[in-house]
Amino acid sequence: MTSSEKGYPSEMKISVAVKTGAREERIEEILPSEYRVSVRERPIAGKANAAVVRALAAYFAVPQSAVSIRTGHTGRRKIIEIHTSP
Repeated sequence: MTSSEKGYPSEMKISVAVKTGAREERIEEILPSEYRVSVRERPIAGKANAAVVRALAAYFAVPQSAVSIRTGHTGRRKIIEIHTSP
């Protein structure tokens, strides 16, 4: 199912709380625009940020290039912009 079929807007900004070093990758929707993302990677050399982008791209069924971190590159709280339209 594509992101447009799921009813997501063509462009959205979400707030994300990141947990690194998790046992398993998972995404929890806390509120409509607030998510908790757990990734296995540690925050070393941008690996955790890359894992967050990969996980969100898979969750929203968009290419990784459609997901970008707008703020919070070095922190646990991030604002992510996602372009869901083709």
